[in-house]
Amino acid sequence: MSRSSAAMTVVIGFEGSANKIGIGIIRDGEVLSNPRRTYITPPGQGFMPSDTARHHRAVILTVLKEALEQAGLKPADIDCVAYTKGPGMGAPLVTVALVARTVAQLWGKPLLGVNHCIGHIEMGRLITKANNPTVLYVSGGNTQVIAYSERRYRIFGETIDIAVGNCLDRFARVIKISNDPSPGYNIEQMAKKGSQYVELPYTVKGMDVSFSGILSYIEEAANKMLSSGQCTAEDLCFSLQETVFSMLVEITERAMAHCGSQEVLIVGGVGCNLRLQEMMGVMCQERGAKLFATDERFCIDNGAMIAQAGWEMFRSGQVTELEDSWITQRYRTDEVEVTWRD
Repeated sequence: MSRSSAAMTVVIGFEGSANKIGIGIIRDGEVLSNPRRTYITPPGQGFMPSDTARHHRAVILTVLKEALEQAGLKPADIDCVAYTKGPGMGAPLVTVALVARTVAQLWGKPLLGVNHCIGHIEMGRLITKANNPTVLYVSGGNTQVIAYSERRYRIFGETIDIAVGNCLDRFARVIKISNDPSPGYNIEQMAKKGSQYVELPYTVKGMDVSFSGILSYIEEAANKMLSSGQCTAEDLCFSLQETVFSMLVEITERAMAHCGSQEVLIVGGVGCNLRLQEMMGVMCQERGAKLFATDERFCIDNGAMIAQAGWEMFRSGQVTELEDSWITQRYRTDEVEVTWRD
């Protein structure tokens, strides 16, 4: 089917791999709707898989109704149902896959299991029009530097322990920062008021990074330093951001040099952070490269990104048979054959 053919392809995407549940509809690169809900826990707490799945179950049909209404579409107008196959938390993934599978059968539509990370990359490419960027994918569950080569999104560097977003979120729990709208957003706002840089462990190992040592260090030091008045909570937020973002810029630059790349695309929930964008922008400017990023509508987990990756996959002839429509908590970015790019 050629791009110019009259028949447009409409894909609905279901995302629920972590604490966001989102359903989005894409028609040939146009976002028709993209409603979402977030499961927010009290300060000092993370989100547990079973509780998160319960949250998703309670709201998913409401979100589905919103997605169809906002797009002004009926089930008959949908060509394909895409859902997040993984990676992510087991219980929420199962909940969402179950609804997507049921909907596909009720509506008589083909199903497509999508890699969550590739959803982020394809949404970033669509929105920013970046051509062939080095991708920094940073979120609560993932930290990877990725570049496309020979029908795969190759992972050039990654975290060897926890994701950068997990490091920030867990620090937020230590100093009891609110999880509304997200701990990372609240750290970012507090960091703007920080003035004193507290030295923290800086751990880059070749192309890879490690955040667990920084987290252990700051968890241990935070209460002592705050109670003795050595620094403020704002100073700690500032110092943590500066340190972990410097590490990310360093490995991204190294991947760019390796690939001879002149474009950087930041995706994933931590990609909304304006300080990270600013630091990456300085590096790009020094190299004569271009930086691409999106705002919270598309950086943070959403249904439209799954619909967009599903659209690309569906247009290149892929579908997922019902017996193969399982989920997996571990699903690497480079496991997927990219059939839609040259």
